Amino acid sequence: MVAQFIFTMRDLRRFYPPDREVLRGINLSFYPGAKIGVIGANGSGKSSLLRIMAGLDDGFSGEARLTPGFSVGYLSQEPQLDPTKDVVGNVADGIAEQRDLVIRFNEVCAAFGDPDADLTRSCASSPNSRLGLTRRTPGTSNGPSRLRWTLCACLRPTRT
Repeated sequence: MVAQFIFTMRDLRRFYPPDREVLRGINLSFYPGAKIGVIGANGSGKSSLLRIMAGLDDGFSGEARLTPGFSVGYLSQEPQLDPTKDVVGNVADGIAEQRDLVIRFNEVCAAFGDPDADLTRSCASSPNSRLGLTRRTPGTSNGPSRLRWTLCACLRPTRT
């Protein structure tokens, strides 16, 4: 089977008025799984090239085509920040899910230290939670089975 290009650029040009041409005559083609790097001086058009590839900039001439069935991910240099918040507030918004998991993890760990805690209730996972307890009851032939609690934590983001 012959490999097909998943992204192709032909004679791509990008011009910013009044007189700034940052890309001229760009010809690129990428195979599936290609790893690329874009290197250049400040103002040379690296970000413009990547925004065009992501489909976020249509102010160019030439051809930039992504093969149907593929997608492009783009991480902007300039994140969209909430102007009503300070730096700490914006950062807190960005890590809210991970922060909430750490808080929940600490609550579960604290429940283990409380002899009167109802671990089944206080540490049970909700349907949307990725942190909780798993109860295991191993059977043994030479003694009574013991109830064993295993703390399960998954700190990676879920894919939606």
